[in-house]
Amino acid sequence: MIRMNAARDSTPVILVFGGGGQLGRALAESGQSSSTEAVVVVLERSAADITNADDVMRVFEKFRPAVVINAAAYTAVDAAESHEAMAFRSNAMGPHNLALACAGAHIPLLHVSTDYVFPGTGEVPWSPADPIAPVNAYGRSKLAGEWAVQAAHRHSYIFRTSWVFSPWGNNFVKSMLRLGAARAELAIVNDQHGCPTYALDLAATLLKIAAGLLQGQSFTPGIYHFSNTGATTWFDFANAVFEIAARSGYVRPRLRPITTAEYPSPAARPQWSVLDCRATIRHFGLTIPAWRDALQRCMDRLAKEGYKSSPLTNSESLNH
Repeated sequence: MIRMNAARDSTPVILVFGGGGQLGRALAESGQSSSTEAVVVVLERSAADITNADDVMRVFEKFRPAVVINAAAYTAVDAAESHEAMAFRSNAMGPHNLALACAGAHIPLLHVSTDYVFPGTGEVPWSPADPIAPVNAYGRSKLAGEWAVQAAHRHSYIFRTSWVFSPWGNNFVKSMLRLGAARAELAIVNDQHGCPTYALDLAATLLKIAAGLLQGQSFTPGIYHFSNTGATTWFDFANAVFEIAARSGYVRPRLRPITTAEYPSPAARPQWSVLDCRATIRHFGLTIPAWRDALQRCMDRLAKEGYKSSPLTNSESLNH
């Protein structure tokens, strides 16, 4: 458990679940520098398992939150194909427990979902109202979570995001640095299109919206999209990573574009999952940085912190 912004007992609490993941760690760090008057409390799974309703009620009674942010999720896309029940437990049952608790406490819930709820066809950015049809178990579990949250709590805000990267955990940026240090050539999928999202930018936005809700701002509950601006492919994303990395002394391998068919994986991936964030920008009064700017900030931080490519893991993938 991480408690931020130490304050008087009367200060409202923003309670965050999923503190061990990329977004959870970004929320913990952003909570330290947030100007909000609220106390930001970030809980890892060891402190609160959202799939356990009694656990959820226990932490609600302890912290008496004024707003809840759910960053907890099962995100192993390929593993979900053979562990679908586990994915549904974390991504649907858990959010349902949180939504019920928030509804009972009459407080708003900010829940994070995914671009993988869409079928992956087309050439126009997906709006929140577009038809959903996930192509893999992970996407189905996250869609079930959206439905469970909306059915249980009318005052909920669902934020679909995509291609999350950060200085922490396993993500495409860090995978590229690891793989680039181990191989002279990388074959990267070039026919899947999406929008990279810097976890720290998403975290800052969620905390800004939570603070606005505490201040009585009139936001409309519903489904919204958030990613950094601009669309790309995994291949072009990798190119950008190594362009920046080379300036900091990282090895730059040769990159070879391939098709999805040439890189089989247990879970199907949507080929088009570009998100339309215009409604989010308008409704919440946001300015969202471009993904290349966000990538530069992430890479600068990794270099400053002396990040070194560590050995590859069995789960390392060129296609997230």
